[in-house]
Amino acid sequence: MQTLEPSLGNKYLADHIWLLAQSFRKLLGKELLKSQDPQDLAKAIFYAPFMLLSHNTELDPIFTYGNQTALRLFELNWQELTTMPSRQSAEPMLQYDRSLFLKTVSEQGYIDHYKGVRISKSGKKFLLQNAIVWNLVDDQNIYHGQAAICYDWDFI
Repeated sequence: MQTLEPSLGNKYLADHIWLLAQSFRKLLGKELLKSQDPQDLAKAIFYAPFMLLSHNTELDPIFTYGNQTALRLFELNWQELTTMPSRQSAEPMLQYDRSLFLKTVSEQGYIDHYKGVRISKSGKKFLLQNAIVWNLVDDQNIYHGQAAICYDWDFI
């Protein structure tokens, strides 16, 4: 679990972002953002206008990262996000469908064009559209969880 919000002092969690970016590149053949410097990449992603989240490999996965756009959408601070089970990003009645979807991602490596409703801390619902969800796998093929990126959402 990441305990400190990304900042210059912790290099914007560059190691974690590098894992997300490398996994994305390996599975989808695309870049999250173009940057040769891991810290510059991590800073750009933290302040990016798209939503980026990741969670770990626990039985009930906990969020390990959310950029500022994700924090705003979910109306959470860093501490709240990184102690929250990722299943709680969906309404209780939709959590089972979400778990089946994530199992499919685990088996296939990634899914693009995902569409799903999420809920903020205050109960605001928003529809993610064309999201990409992928497995986080390091250079030794060790599984570290999953991540999601989304450029399009609408409040409902």
